[in-house]
Amino acid sequence: MAARLLLCKTTYQLACPLNNLRQSLRTVVGICPAKPFSSSLQHCLQCDTLQIVREENQFINHRLQTHLYQCVRYYAKSKDKKKSDKGQKRKVEVNEELLAEVINVSALRDQMQSTIDKLKEDYTKNLSLRSASGSIESLPITFEGKNYILQELAQVVRKNPKTVVINMTAFPQVIPTVIQAITKSGMNLNPQQDGTSLFIPIPKVTKEHRETLSKNAKALFIRSRDNIKDVQNKFLKTIKNKEKDGLAKDISQIVSEYVDYTASEHISTAEKIMEAKQQELLKDT
Repeated sequence: MAARLLLCKTTYQLACPLNNLRQSLRTVVGICPAKPFSSSLQHCLQCDTLQIVREENQFINHRLQTHLYQCVRYYAKSKDKKKSDKGQKRKVEVNEELLAEVINVSALRDQMQSTIDKLKEDYTKNLSLRSASGSIESLPITFEGKNYILQELAQVVRKNPKTVVINMTAFPQVIPTVIQAITKSGMNLNPQQDGTSLFIPIPKVTKEHRETLSKNAKALFIRSRDNIKDVQNKFLKTIKNKEKDGLAKDISQIVSEYVDYTASEHISTAEKIMEAKQQELLKDT
């Protein structure tokens, strides 16, 4: 059995025959401060394959220390795996200081979380069973390289319960952009232009409309999932580049697994948000 110890960013592998074990352990112990080692490492060394005499154990207990990075991964036997675990990544326990030396952990989590927040915002604004004028007023519009909401560029008025009118007299040049934004908003709206005004019929809440909104919820989730994967791939590329510059392969693998797990965790959260929204939209069908 091999016990992997990451000491001072260097990997020492104890995979020696029994008669060379003492010398190998003394070599590792010789470069470590005098502190007792962890229970997980004791378990690793006190296995049937590595029978250590009491004197050597006393020596190790006295000298070996835990000021090292340990990553322990447990692999379940195929018969112990549950069907529900298929496709799910197991949680990766890592040393935060080691991670910080390789990637910006805060940036990783913040960028993925911002994608989740954007998904929630899109669901609230764009996937309403009643397309209120307030949702249209807050529609994001990009004009001359700057971001606005529609009510900053036009006057939005609910003419009657079935029609919303948008007066674009102040910025008529933005009309094509506004029409495109409304059409792609996911609110199932079809604006009609009459001069500098846009007339938007508000659709009835039918079963077909609910199903359309549910499909739009999935489309927004897929976009969110892809954005999370883009962040994941960006950080994995950073790790690969650092490995080319001399980062230990074992450390590279551990940090990569952490990035993969973090992405999987956020995608799972986004999927749960989508499922809750779809249930809300379809509950009366």
